[in-house]
Amino acid sequence: MKLEAMAVTLPEVAGHPNRAPFTGVLTQVDEPSTKPPSGARGHRVILTRKAALAALPSLLGMAVDYAPSWDGHDARRKCGIITHADVEGSRLLVAGYLFAKDFPEVERQMRQGLPGVMGMSWELADAHVEDMRAAIWTLTRATFTGAAILLREKAAYRNTSFELAAGRCRSTIHRSAVPQQVHAGTTKHLRERAGTALPKNDGRKEQTWNHRQAKTW
Repeated sequence: MKLEAMAVTLPEVAGHPNRAPFTGVLTQVDEPSTKPPSGARGHRVILTRKAALAALPSLLGMAVDYAPSWDGHDARRKCGIITHADVEGSRLLVAGYLFAKDFPEVERQMRQGLPGVMGMSWELADAHVEDMRAAIWTLTRATFTGAAILLREKAAYRNTSFELAAGRCRSTIHRSAVPQQVHAGTTKHLRERAGTALPKNDGRKEQTWNHRQAKTW
């Protein structure tokens, strides 16, 4: 099994009340979404492993957000930060901290909810689609701009997860803390904007799929 990882280390502050460590599976790579994300014109999508690895640096330091209904994105409710990202097999794993003191309702949902109920969803910008005429869109390049915590029942991708660690304030999230059991999650709600064309080696055109998040599915 090949592993790829990147991380940033925050200073350790014992018992920090606003840092609740989390781990999650953000998405699958080289696998099609279970259903089309909104804004993809009814197309399921694939994020290639190569694109995911190239985009890992853009994921570090990005926020996680949530909507009170747990069925969409709200970029103004940034309730945590991503400090660690791996690609392990077909899974893009993330870890970081939830701002538990600032968002007690989020921590409460995580602690009191049933295991496996919550998942994650990526947020992208400047995603390049190999062929927009294809039945399934293949994303060959993208920049991560954040992620969201969502209910699994709203999933477009069904193999993501989000879990809080038992304790608080660890300087790093070790691989052993990442859950081996994959739970369900969701992809982001997308809205297409104007695209551009990029040349490919085989002479075909690669188009840019710029999108924004919407509030609900």
